Amino acid sequence: MTWSIYGEELTNRLLIGSALYPSPEIMSKAVLASGSEVITLSLKRQNPSEQSGAQIWQHIQNMGLKLLPNTAGCKSADEVFTLAQMSREIFNTDWIKLEVIGDDYNLQPDPIELLKSAEQLIAEGFKVLPYCTDDLVICQRLYDLGCEVIMPWASPIGTGKGLMNPYNLETIRMRLPDATLILDAGIGKPSDACIAMEMGYDGVLLNSAVALADDPVLMARAFANAIEAGSQGYLAGIMPQRQTAHASTPTLGTPFWHEQV
Repeated sequence: MTWSIYGEELTNRLLIGSALYPSPEIMSKAVLASGSEVITLSLKRQNPSEQSGAQIWQHIQNMGLKLLPNTAGCKSADEVFTLAQMSREIFNTDWIKLEVIGDDYNLQPDPIELLKSAEQLIAEGFKVLPYCTDDLVICQRLYDLGCEVIMPWASPIGTGKGLMNPYNLETIRMRLPDATLILDAGIGKPSDACIAMEMGYDGVLLNSAVALADDPVLMARAFANAIEAGSQGYLAGIMPQRQTAHASTPTLGTPFWHEQV
């Protein structure tokens, strides 16, 4: 089933990063195995106008995917605004993954600068995909500002700890039913992504879990399958949990159509 980001229709719900791979060749193979149609990249790492990271950039360009530039490394709204403008000019896209880091220890987003940056970028016509914590109020404020897509973390970026606060993530989904929610950061294994999709998240963005795997190509394929399974499970309607056991087979001698379900 298709879905969309800012009106652009997609068929794959996995968004993938382009950093940390052992080589550009393995990166290309892993991205291909994932089936992803969207790839993230940092202007600070790949700047074709300055021949910085040219080999990586060439591999990304050759894949023909939708580019999602990010503002990784920025710590203020002013830095974000400058980098976003450069990014739009170089990569020819209004999409921007907004990252404003407030703490160097756990790379937690700065909520104040994040809201300020989002407001500025939206006013300039950017289609903003903000990376934030699993804070319901921040997510609501971002959505109210005009961010159609919200990207709460599962856990601190690069930790692989998975979904630290499932309750928070479920609450965000429930309270923002019309927002496109993409889980971003902290995913460690395919089952983490599957759980997020079973919650009703629209997609998952990850990088380290694939790039740092022993076999990135195989791991990318595993994540693609997990996300598909979780999405189908959510759409199928997961049975409610029960406090007591209920037999799944009829009592001996009683026709199954007389059994209470």
